Amino acid sequence: MLGTQLAVLSAGTPVGLTDALDVVAGFDEALTAGFARVGEPGAAALAALAGALAGTPLGGTVADAVGKVTAGSVAEEHLAALAGARSALLGAAHDTLLGQFDTALGRTRTAWSAAPAGPAEDDVAHLLAGARAWLHEVAVTGWRGVDHELLAAAGAQVEALLPVPALRRLAVLLDGLAAELRASVPVGTMPQVPARRWADLWARGMLLAQAPPAGAGPTDVERISGRLLPLGADVHEHDTAVQVQVHGILEPADGSPPRLVRTAVGAAKVDTIVGPAVWQLLQTRPVLLAALAQRRGLTVTELPVRGGDLFWHDDLIRLDGPADPFATARVLLPAAVAAATAPLDRHPVGIAEPVLLEGYTVRDDDGSPVLELDGHRIAVAVDRLPACGPLTPELVAASSACLGLVRWDDDRWLVQPLAVQATVKRRTTAAHNGDWAEGVTDAKVAKAGARSGDVVAVLRERAGRLLRK
Repeated sequence: MLGTQLAVLSAGTPVGLTDALDVVAGFDEALTAGFARVGEPGAAALAALAGALAGTPLGGTVADAVGKVTAGSVAEEHLAALAGARSALLGAAHDTLLGQFDTALGRTRTAWSAAPAGPAEDDVAHLLAGARAWLHEVAVTGWRGVDHELLAAAGAQVEALLPVPALRRLAVLLDGLAAELRASVPVGTMPQVPARRWADLWARGMLLAQAPPAGAGPTDVERISGRLLPLGADVHEHDTAVQVQVHGILEPADGSPPRLVRTAVGAAKVDTIVGPAVWQLLQTRPVLLAALAQRRGLTVTELPVRGGDLFWHDDLIRLDGPADPFATARVLLPAAVAAATAPLDRHPVGIAEPVLLEGYTVRDDDGSPVLELDGHRIAVAVDRLPACGPLTPELVAASSACLGLVRWDDDRWLVQPLAVQATVKRRTTAAHNGDWAEGVTDAKVAKAGARSGDVVAVLRERAGRLLRK
């Protein structure tokens, strides 16, 4: 990423973006109060949402839903329309921002295509109906009215959804939302509710819980072979789950242009498993962990891919030779083709574009680090550095090269480091988020972990005793 590219990226906020986000914020406030009895501010916010969608194919459906909800008739189909309208506005904001990014970096992106999908089977439809019913109750009650009785009902829905692979994404979402709400009860006493985050989860859940209509399915799943070169690992950690998302570049065996791809593996967890211990939950993926820890490439054979997302299958992947992520980025990243974003994933917070920055200076901006390149600046998301890897704010501050993900957050562009090159004790060293995937390599951290004990091993032993009983 060059200074001129950074200048184009930070040139200004796209026209209409602020207005769209204001409409979404108004809806989120109405959802906070609940739709059981919509007051004057809530009615105005819903009317603004309908007005924003008036010129779109959703216009009539959203206007009808707003009228019914404002009048006190809150049916599931009306809430689905409101969730769709909110997601459409955020999707438009996502497309605008991603367009600004692609223009700045000259990144090529494929177009989205859809393949037909049949309706849900009866047993799956029944489970989806249960999830919609719970989300309906949440919306009617509002965040301020959530209590333990309502949250207890979520447990049964999650338990029913988890055994079905196709519904696991919805199950994890509902579980996470319920856990956050449970930790915040009584929500009514909170000085400030995370309205945007909870509304994001609610709207995504409501859309995931809809039965897929014919002709509105995901993109085709294709099979691809070639060499996968990891760029870095982005660790998403929650009290009840952890996911490692690996961004990389795939060189197809057929000689077509290199492709920007990502793959993700995850596991359920408890809140006591934190830091480097989370890697132990992913030991069923030894090839991926070895590629991250040893900085090696991978050879994939007929691996399923949907858009830019690779479906990880150990039996279709084998370790290849050494592959320095910084060298990969320097040679292949400028010409790599990015995939279009799936419709349900179109949201500004979902933007995570791999970039390489070099030759910058790290500055302090009111206590927060920024990278300055040719007089232009971009903030650094040090709060996103995972505790399961060696990257620290101090290493970032001493760095001269950074492999990271460009994101949009808090109305600005920022970069989330996945790896840095820094000078430590007059030696240039590289640190990556995935360096500890096969075990901690820092002696001090390893010693501290040994003193605290192996949490995962203890929990597994206790679980084994319970099962034997």
